[in-house]
Amino acid sequence: MMPHLSDENAFEKKLIDCRRKLHATPELAFEEYETTRLIKEQLSGAAVELLDFPLETGVLAVIRGKHPGPVLALRSDIDALPVQEATGLPFASKIPGRMHACGHDFHMTAILGAAQLLNSRKDQLAGTVKILFQPAEEIGRGAQRVLESGVLSDVAAIFSMHDMPSLPTGTIGINEGAMMAGVDRFMIDIEGIGSHAASPEKGSDVIVTASQIVTALQSIVSRNLSPLDSAVISITRIQSGNTWNVLPQNAQLEGTVRTFDEKVSSVIAERMEAVVTRVAAAFGVKAALNYMKIGPALRNVPQLATWSQESAERSGLTVVQPSPSFAGEDFAEYLKKIPGAFFFMGVSGTADLHHPDMTIDEKAILPSSHFFANLAEDMLKKITR
Repeated sequence: MMPHLSDENAFEKKLIDCRRKLHATPELAFEEYETTRLIKEQLSGAAVELLDFPLETGVLAVIRGKHPGPVLALRSDIDALPVQEATGLPFASKIPGRMHACGHDFHMTAILGAAQLLNSRKDQLAGTVKILFQPAEEIGRGAQRVLESGVLSDVAAIFSMHDMPSLPTGTIGINEGAMMAGVDRFMIDIEGIGSHAASPEKGSDVIVTASQIVTALQSIVSRNLSPLDSAVISITRIQSGNTWNVLPQNAQLEGTVRTFDEKVSSVIAERMEAVVTRVAAAFGVKAALNYMKIGPALRNVPQLATWSQESAERSGLTVVQPSPSFAGEDFAEYLKKIPGAFFFMGVSGTADLHHPDMTIDEKAILPSSHFFANLAEDMLKKITR
């Protein structure tokens, strides 16, 4: 049974215990079966109503207010990463090569706490709050699957967060615009003529060509965009050859582009195409660029961000204006269809996100739960259907 919510210490301990269970059993995208079971167990134990959810993993719950009003949603992601944990914590991952290195265990626990707080005051609520625990954020596919299912078709606004190790516990980052970058992926296939390494003139060298392409791509941001535009081009994989004395016939490059503006992304894609084809032609090889849009930039609705600051202050949090992150987040898919806002929650982390030593200050859990409960209550009063 859930402790009485007037007993803050007992409630906080319950949430911390829950977080440690979730942290010890991390699961990858669309494999979050035990995570789903644990979430349902926590919600059912607190008498929170569960709704049918059409995906194999993930959970949808609902808090029905006593009075009519809009439908809002609070969302947490639930999947982990293929990282070997190195924290040495007593509740470290029990699954080799799997870790909640991105803090989704913290997200789940904070939203579970918010659900319980909202459920305890549902007689005062004017409207409905859906609580979504979404799978497969790390591979950028979970949000789209949820949207396709239709379970959020009645939602007027949606809210979520990401833990931010660089922000101290007790702070929250809120912007009235860009929070996280749009994510593009690219692959470049290069085909030349192989030869003996001692006779390079008899072939066309794909390794030299690939090296020149890598160097040339780095000039796109500095020489094709305004200094006021933010963008990153990173080549993350180069693959070619399999021995020391043969010039290979093929090479492949792979990487990512991060931007906050679709127009900037389009300029980069156009210039990349020109660089790849013309450098390849200069070296007498063939090259093809495959440029893929993975996810849009995450931009808050300004009015909702402003109202969120009021809820944060009411919850005792210090509001800061953070620098937008170049990391991607599939919550942006929701914002293409539903108004919403996204926040960075300070957790005084020990290492950066996706690092094997990353962990959080558990004292950040309870304030985050209070914030999302207060946020939902406040937004139900301000948002019209």
